[in-house]
Amino acid sequence: MDSGQGTVTDVEKGRLRALGKTLVPGGRLASAVAAVVAALAVIDIVLALLWSNEPDAFDVQQNAAGYASDLGRPVVVGSTTTAALIRVAETLLEKPGGYLGNDVLPPGVLLDNMPNWEFGALVQVRDLAKAMRETLSRSQSQSKEDPDLVVAEPQFNFDSESWILPATESEYTAGIARLRAYARRLADGDSPEAQFYARADNLRYWLGTAQSRLGSLSQRLSASVGKAPLNTALAGDPAARQSTPAHGFESKTPWYEIDDVFYEARGSTWALIHFLKAVEIDFADVLARKNAAVSLRQIIRELEGTQEPMWSPVILNGSGFGPLANHSLVMASYISRANAGVIDLRELLAQG
Repeated sequence: MDSGQGTVTDVEKGRLRALGKTLVPGGRLASAVAAVVAALAVIDIVLALLWSNEPDAFDVQQNAAGYASDLGRPVVVGSTTTAALIRVAETLLEKPGGYLGNDVLPPGVLLDNMPNWEFGALVQVRDLAKAMRETLSRSQSQSKEDPDLVVAEPQFNFDSESWILPATESEYTAGIARLRAYARRLADGDSPEAQFYARADNLRYWLGTAQSRLGSLSQRLSASVGKAPLNTALAGDPAARQSTPAHGFESKTPWYEIDDVFYEARGSTWALIHFLKAVEIDFADVLARKNAAVSLRQIIRELEGTQEPMWSPVILNGSGFGPLANHSLVMASYISRANAGVIDLRELLAQG
């Protein structure tokens, strides 16, 4: 009997040892968990690489024609600009990975280049939507605002990082729907209340905003190499000469923000290139009368330089004429030349 009990006890001990091997960290369960974690990590890395690819450029004329065909409407003045605005806004939501600026889970929450790219493009969407609401769709300052643009413009100004209640994507989708409604009425000859006024003063209004954005981006990119700026806050005020110090503070961009500013500029210029190409079509008559079409094309050419492929895995921040490249300064150079072109173009549009 004792021998039998001993045999049973040995069997039970063997089972316990086998069970222990599956439960302890070195057992099969721990190995399985480690394998799952490793697989998830690999998937996250692959998705991060795919989602970090910047969207391709598109042909604004073909985009407008395709959109008009879907609506069963002709392409009219304003259709190209409106369709380009819709396409850029849709790209923010429909590119690989979708909209990443409000992600709270990996791999999206671990990425920063693409969310900054999105924000740069989003700022341009907001600026053009505002210009369409305030000037491009109105004959004068006392005119009634377009009902669809009244709703669309604030939708794009919703918090870009809200992930729930409501989610950013739902608000931007609602704004796109309103732009589509405006585009449909614009191309409908039986709906005269929807208008697009391709005048020189309206174009100057929007270009003024674009000029301000480009100037700011150029300064922020140039700040990758810190310099102590002179204090120009009270320039032109004789009474402030003696009381205002002739020096300022170091305005160098922190090293961990260099890539953020760079990719924000990439996204902003990507969107602006498409909008300028659309404007070239819708404002063709105005540009021809002012002999300004070549000036606009030169601006577009300068901005296209900002979209050259990135061959470096990181944004380099070389100083001055040092041995390393400074990608931010190269980007600032393209944007500064484009900004100067916008200033000249606005002057041309203001003449005669």
